[in-house]
Amino acid sequence: MSSSKSPSRSIDREAPVQGAVVIHPDREGRNAWREAEARLEEAVGLALALDLEVRETLIATLRHLTPATLFGKGKVEEIGKLIELADADVAIVDDSLTPVQQRNLEKAWQVKVIDRTGLILEIFARRARTREGRLQVELARLSYERSRLVRTWTHLERQRGGFGVMGGPGETQIETDRRLLADRIGKLKRELTEVRRTRTLQRSARKRHPYPMVALVGYTNAGKSTLFNRLTNAEVVAEDMLFATLDPTLRMLKLPDGRPAILSDTVGFISDLPHELVEAFRATLEEVKEADVVLHVRDIASDESAAQAGDVRMVLERLDVDMEDRSILEVWNKLDLLPNDDREIVEGDARRAHPPAIPLSAVTGEGCAELLEAIAALVDEAPAVDVFTPVGEGAAIAWLYRHGRVLERRDGKDGSVRLAVSLSAQALGQFEQQFPGAEVRGN
Repeated sequence: MSSSKSPSRSIDREAPVQGAVVIHPDREGRNAWREAEARLEEAVGLALALDLEVRETLIATLRHLTPATLFGKGKVEEIGKLIELADADVAIVDDSLTPVQQRNLEKAWQVKVIDRTGLILEIFARRARTREGRLQVELARLSYERSRLVRTWTHLERQRGGFGVMGGPGETQIETDRRLLADRIGKLKRELTEVRRTRTLQRSARKRHPYPMVALVGYTNAGKSTLFNRLTNAEVVAEDMLFATLDPTLRMLKLPDGRPAILSDTVGFISDLPHELVEAFRATLEEVKEADVVLHVRDIASDESAAQAGDVRMVLERLDVDMEDRSILEVWNKLDLLPNDDREIVEGDARRAHPPAIPLSAVTGEGCAELLEAIAALVDEAPAVDVFTPVGEGAAIAWLYRHGRVLERRDGKDGSVRLAVSLSAQALGQFEQQFPGAEVRGN
């Protein structure tokens, strides 16, 4: 008896690609200093970060806002035809929509509608890796969704009976869902409080080590993670993609003369950052508040560099980070993308800036040595002291090289060493406690 095998069938388990139409409402008074084309390009980048296939884009000029749909009736119909022709599954509106506007647009266009806030929240939900990051994102999403239950369910007004958590007699489904959401939000807030308490303890432990803290901030995709990897020899994810990094990362940074510092990479900022995320990531950005030096990384090759820098400062103000009360160093990244003539102009502007900026390329490493020298100068504002170490105090000398900045060294014929070293008050106190045999004199 002959046996025959049926041909094997391959099963395509990949999710189908979703087509998207991206609409940027260009309305008067909304970030007037930024070009509508640049805002649309950024919205497209956000859509691509969600693996959507952008099939059509549109800048829709708005002279008047329509409360029910944001756009006027004619514009709603025009966009609807564009969505139909593009055979799109999703319409992305690069603006904040009210729950009613979102629901009405979905009815008119017969596709899923995502506003700017929902888009950014979805990206954050996919990218968060640490427990704190996931808790923060979930809290932000629930806070956002709580106001949108009106569009999330089709059965919200149906009354239901039941017991316990399922709702009492006469409680509508929407009331039940809101109550369950409120319970979940309360639980998340308690968990986040505990995570933040642990982070505070870790930060306090770091303060006992006399290492200066350096924090990277900047607009999303400005090249912070690439610079972080270049300076620390780390392997943090660095992609040409918006919000490639969400969770803060800490690594040791070796400054000139061997002194270490701690470098922190933080989430990138973006214009119109949803207030839900500003609140949720307040704790994560405590690293910026505690930093001795803040490196503001800018994509100097972008036409929007100045506007993006303004957005970063605005978000920091919303987070109550006093930028006047700390050392700020602007880092003008992506120098390698500029033509030679533009490079000369940028380098001249950097020298004339107050304080001077550091132009560099995190990809090629050009300018990174100058950046490290500038960081060392900023963290060495502590006064220098003279330290005399007798013979046999090699451990004390090594400690000073690790925790301070040695400005001068004189070796005696008898094996003693005299150092002029810049130390913070905290480091100086630790040194005197650990090495009582050394003689310290103020400079």
